[in-house]
Amino acid sequence: MSASLRRLRPGLPALAVLSVALLGIGLVAAPPADADAAAPGGPAAVGYPEVAPAPGSAPGSAATTSPPTPSTTPSTPGTSPFPPGVPTNLAASQVRTTSITLTWTASTPGCCPVDGYDIVYYQEFSDVVFSANVGPVTTVTITNYISAGRQYSFRISARDSLGHRSTFSNLLTVVTPVTDTGPDTTPPSAPQNLTVGDVTDSTAVLSWSPSTDDVGVIGYDVYRFDGWYTSRLVATVSATTYTVPLLQPQPPTQRLLYYVRARDAAGNVSIASNTVNGPLPGTPPTTPPPSPSPSTCRVTYQKQSEWQGGFVAAVTVQNTGTAPIDGWTLSFGFPGDQEVTSAWNATVSQSGATVTARNVDWNRVLTANGSASFGFQGRWSAGNAAPTGFTLNGVPCAVG
Repeated sequence: MSASLRRLRPGLPALAVLSVALLGIGLVAAPPADADAAAPGGPAAVGYPEVAPAPGSAPGSAATTSPPTPSTTPSTPGTSPFPPGVPTNLAASQVRTTSITLTWTASTPGCCPVDGYDIVYYQEFSDVVFSANVGPVTTVTITNYISAGRQYSFRISARDSLGHRSTFSNLLTVVTPVTDTGPDTTPPSAPQNLTVGDVTDSTAVLSWSPSTDDVGVIGYDVYRFDGWYTSRLVATVSATTYTVPLLQPQPPTQRLLYYVRARDAAGNVSIASNTVNGPLPGTPPTTPPPSPSPSTCRVTYQKQSEWQGGFVAAVTVQNTGTAPIDGWTLSFGFPGDQEVTSAWNATVSQSGATVTARNVDWNRVLTANGSASFGFQGRWSAGNAAPTGFTLNGVPCAVG
């Protein structure tokens, strides 16, 4: 048995369940290697079946397919006690323009033998969900409602001879190529980390991480999605940012989402990025982060001598600002297991890997473009790499 279900939208009285007879089209199931016979009743169909030609029509002539009549949802036996184990390792062994071959690891029986598997799949950003039933097999090829350049997601669950059902498997998401014969049938990777920022009174900026492709990404398709089943292509851009207007969803009960898909030169499209909510009119503008204060110090660290287990280092602190610094504290961290054993021209202490050096009386003031130097002796065992980050009175310094 197979069925297609439509998600309930606001204002609809109920969820419509459309059931269709099983004629064995649109889905081909193969038994596992150790199976001796096909599942009773043959493979299940997905979606609407073909209808036999009307009496009097020529053999092989096309028949009219009419929508199935609504029916009630069949009752489902309880899932306890001892339902089958969850099918695992759901994967796609082949993805073509109009077919997707699924494979999985068979479920372990619970109280009763595993009688078959229920498959649920849907095209992304659509409100129609398709389902199909197959026997105790571990691979199936689905063709109904599979089109080129589309994204589909699948889950499966096991059922036993008494109707107990397992929980669903992992979610598998694939995208079909635009051609099966061209030189490039591999889609780009999905854009990552889609975010919204730089909100003004009327616009916002979408940004994302770039995709990769075996030949090359030529652009990105930006879509607006109403949260149900309507997606609109709003732009194709070559950059990884796009500015969108602040819109009010129509009707207001709908949502306003955006997502992005990468495109290559052959026309293959990627799996969609994550979705983000579009800011609505009246959203407070984002405040850009303050620019970091320019560094007003520079530190030079030099190992004057080094031997197995010991070293001597000299540190010079320069005030590169225009105002004098009256009293200074320099902090840095050792990247290895170094320890300071003695120091001169500064008061030096250490806590873990963090070293703190404070001025002494005679080098307390660093004039504009002035500097002070101090040195220390230390020991090490595993490594003696130089520190790479320094702060003077809490402000990061340039190094070198």
